[in-house]
Amino acid sequence: MQAKVQKFRLLLVGTGIGVLLTAGASALAEKESLSPLPINELRAFTEVYARIKQDYVEPVEDKKLINEAINGMLTGLDPHSAYLDPDAFKDLKVSTSGEFGGLGLEVNLEDGLVRVISPIEDTPAFKAGIKAGDYIMKIDDAPVRGLSLNDAVAKMRGKPNSKVVLTVLRKGETKPLVFTLNRSIIKVQSVKSRMLEPGFGYVRLAQFQERSTEDVARALDNLYKENNANLKGLILDLRNDPGGVLSAAVGVSALFLPEKALVVYTEGRASDAKVRLTASPEFGAREGKLPGGVKDVPMVVLVNAGSASASEIVAGALQDHKRAVVVGVQTFGKGSVQTILPVGKDSAIKLTTARYYTPNGRSIQAKGITPDIEVEEATLNGLNSAAFRVREADLEHHLANPQGEAAKPDVKPAASAPDAQPEAKLEPTKQKGTDKVKGKDGKPSEEEELKPGEISLKKDYQLQQALNVLKVQQVVRANTTATVVK
Repeated sequence: MQAKVQKFRLLLVGTGIGVLLTAGASALAEKESLSPLPINELRAFTEVYARIKQDYVEPVEDKKLINEAINGMLTGLDPHSAYLDPDAFKDLKVSTSGEFGGLGLEVNLEDGLVRVISPIEDTPAFKAGIKAGDYIMKIDDAPVRGLSLNDAVAKMRGKPNSKVVLTVLRKGETKPLVFTLNRSIIKVQSVKSRMLEPGFGYVRLAQFQERSTEDVARALDNLYKENNANLKGLILDLRNDPGGVLSAAVGVSALFLPEKALVVYTEGRASDAKVRLTASPEFGAREGKLPGGVKDVPMVVLVNAGSASASEIVAGALQDHKRAVVVGVQTFGKGSVQTILPVGKDSAIKLTTARYYTPNGRSIQAKGITPDIEVEEATLNGLNSAAFRVREADLEHHLANPQGEAAKPDVKPAASAPDAQPEAKLEPTKQKGTDKVKGKDGKPSEEEELKPGEISLKKDYQLQQALNVLKVQQVVRANTTATVVK
């Protein structure tokens, strides 16, 4: 390497997985000069190390002590910096392909327990009913408390078709819930689409992967073809999307924005942490492959507390450029970028190196995106779901927002969504040992035909209100056009 050190960089913008792989080289001399070593603190470290080696009740390998020291040094910084041992580093690189082994959970470590950020759609965890906000207290018969996040994740991974038992704490439940899951190769279908009503299209993005821009473009093309090249409105659903590849977030934004429009920029201490990313063909948003009208079709972006990082980049960019109306509740608030830096031959550290900002200069770190129209999710058993939400600002050691830790909404207060009449209740009918939902006429309802992860317009209150917003926009547009014609 001579005078230079090769730096393998992975910019992470997801809460659990998802990377943008770049490569580069930089001389150590180009970096900010290091301060003198803290001799007293290093002496204390070596004394503790020697005491453990000499007096601990059992012999401990040097490798374990050093790895744990590195991990502790990083996890004490913020919730997203971490040490990646060889297995974790390999898993991270594989995960961006959209195919990997495991249960399909986005997780982090909180108060000694593994907290579920989001189950990935169409995976064993999602189908079993594990929910965002659940706390995993046991993996098989082993307590999670005391394990590192990497160790906990390693225990949940295994050979396809092998079983694992998760014991879960869920707010609102008086007893732990037990789930028996079959591990599988996770093939994430990140994009789904359908027509909600004639003229109104719906695209759901579950996770930002390397191919997500292309997949969303293909979904848009299919929607336009299905509706004879004439969409009245479009809903982009980013709820419970934990993030992923930064380039995908820029590419998806670019599908709906003018070329060269600023999507996001990052600020950090190092010169290469200062980046401005714009809507351009290099991110896969090629004009020739998009149906006409995509750039100006009336649009709503649906978000909730599970919309994090890459999702917040897209929502913030479309909101700042006034390209879409953001509907839902305040997002997660992960506005930091992690860089993967190799350590040794096959391990690495994941280090927070920058904060990202929306085009109008808003930092959403520990703050999130404030929707233009606030629509709460449906309440269950009389309990307000807001009481159970966990966001970046709730995590221990979270990175501060440079524009103020109070995290007050920086856009005008959210308006109320248009009133909607509640749907008639569908009564469950037992059939062959399962719950089948029937309509009043006794025929299978929309719910019976739905596959796991598919969205029901009848049961999804936020989606109903998003559709109402699009219809109101149609009325406003029609009235504006009529006025101009006169």
